[in-house]
Amino acid sequence: MLQLNQVQCFVELARELHFGRAAERLNMTQPPLSRAIQQLEWELGVILFERRQNAVALTAAGRAFLPKAVHLLDLADATESLARRSATGTAGAIAMIGYVPSAGFDFLPRVMATVSRELPGVEMILHEMSTPEALAALHAGRLDLAVVRAPAQFAGLHAHRVIREPVVAAIPAAHPLASKTRLVIGDLHEQPFIMYSPGQGGYFYELTTAAFHTAGIAPRYMQHVQKTHTILSLVGSGLGLALLPQEVSAARFAGVAFRPIDLPVPIVSELYLAWPSGGRSAAHHIERLRELILDLPMSSPATG
Repeated sequence: MLQLNQVQCFVELARELHFGRAAERLNMTQPPLSRAIQQLEWELGVILFERRQNAVALTAAGRAFLPKAVHLLDLADATESLARRSATGTAGAIAMIGYVPSAGFDFLPRVMATVSRELPGVEMILHEMSTPEALAALHAGRLDLAVVRAPAQFAGLHAHRVIREPVVAAIPAAHPLASKTRLVIGDLHEQPFIMYSPGQGGYFYELTTAAFHTAGIAPRYMQHVQKTHTILSLVGSGLGLALLPQEVSAARFAGVAFRPIDLPVPIVSELYLAWPSGGRSAAHHIERLRELILDLPMSSPATG
């Protein structure tokens, strides 16, 4: 039978793709993490990770299992929270919130701090997901609110922009370009570059490639990845440079320097708060939570 601690170990290792970093995030050492993964693979009867010298990679089975594992952990958290609040008579004060990964660096922590101060009786259950996943969950009634990128349209939903910021260059701290206070796009020509994938990271992939095409420059693409924190890890290891939303600079990631950059085609990072429209009326605490989020400034003093 699957154990939740094994599933949690799998999810953290899948996110970090490095035993040392995953073990650190889980507040454990590497041997018990390795045993938990091996036990999980034995239970499932499949190999989830391809072991490499200094890192790991998900197998096809691992990639297929990851979204189910994340959902299982979310369900366990929500069930525990519901039981706890039912015992105290406040079971209704729960908000199911979806968010794209980059919102977790600056905007979401500001939301959490404000809610903790202004609505201490409301518990936010957070679900990291892509914009299409979040919009589908809103339509299905699995989320109350979602912080997402701008899709082609918000059919059947209300949406209000909550973030509009420029992108910044993320540079390995030891790279010569880190000595500059401001970059121009020509600085990226023939530089090793970490790019969002055209799949889940399609929003920034399209904007970034358009800017490069307009400027007539060609970086050397080292990796195409989906997750912002993975890009930061690769930049921090010295593998290449990247263009990222400015709110990511709030992370102050080890080994990464952030610098403003002048671009021929402006690339702005926009986040929207989306919620269901039509006949469904939200609970009072959801309406109040939505108002608090919409009243937040578009950037924190530290980043903008």
